[in-house]
Amino acid sequence: MDRGDTPRSSRVQRVSSFADLIDLHVADMKAVGRAPGRSKDATLAMLKRELGSLDAVELGRERLIAFGRARAAQGAGPVTVSMDLGMIRLVISHAAAVHGLPLSLEAVDLARIALKRLGLIGKSNERDRRPTEEEIERLVAHFNDNPRQVIPMARIIRFAIATALRQEEICRVTWADLNPRTKMLTVRDRKDPRAKKGNDQRIPLLAVSGYDALALIEEQRGCRGNEDDRIFPYCHRSAGTAFTRACKELQIEDLHFHDLRHEATSRLFEAGFTIEQVALVSGHKDWKMLRRYTHLRPEALHAVAASKVA
Repeated sequence: MDRGDTPRSSRVQRVSSFADLIDLHVADMKAVGRAPGRSKDATLAMLKRELGSLDAVELGRERLIAFGRARAAQGAGPVTVSMDLGMIRLVISHAAAVHGLPLSLEAVDLARIALKRLGLIGKSNERDRRPTEEEIERLVAHFNDNPRQVIPMARIIRFAIATALRQEEICRVTWADLNPRTKMLTVRDRKDPRAKKGNDQRIPLLAVSGYDALALIEEQRGCRGNEDDRIFPYCHRSAGTAFTRACKELQIEDLHFHDLRHEATSRLFEAGFTIEQVALVSGHKDWKMLRRYTHLRPEALHAVAASKVA
């Protein structure tokens, strides 16, 4: 009272180390139903190991720069180091803002500037890998010619290009989410950095990418053989592993399953759709993010020009 400070709970009063700050942050997030996901949880565990024993007020600029250097020496790239610093800043700012702890972000901000000048922090390079028609045909043929392949990867690959869905979204949509009359599919809890739950989106099932999304679903309907209501009742990680293994066997270099989403989005632009219209399919809330998907092939301009004349 003499100092004019706000009384703090005993839990907050016991906080002294950076590990305590991390625990405080995690407990608060869990209390409001926003527990850290797997990726964030792994980062927090690493920070706890590397910096947890330090006193929170001793986590200064020099120590953070040393941490950044050590992470880079371990093989962490500029984007990873940047995310690490961002997580440290989040934990400290949470304690200061939510609990009124006398902590400053100045050391973190100065360390970020220093690590950026040293080239240890930076932005990721925008990936522009698109599969060629020949690569897609080889992958489809590879899976169709493999009788032991349980997951219908050939159909999933074509469906990914037709819908721009992520592999986990493809393996999550259900028959109840499908409206064949309106050719619409509801995708539950689409990835959104601002909300992990409740971000449902209805997308149109189009046939402009070279593949008919609704026709592929109808093909899959004949394969229903269990009580699982999912259209593609398979583990998305297994589908990703099968895709990676096939690329390796076919010697297709530097191609990821997520590149099919990139390909699908690019094909929508090549078909003449606007950014606003493409976002209704891809689910991007920030239209600026769509810029990285607009790696259009020059040949596509012929189709766009023909549609405008028509």
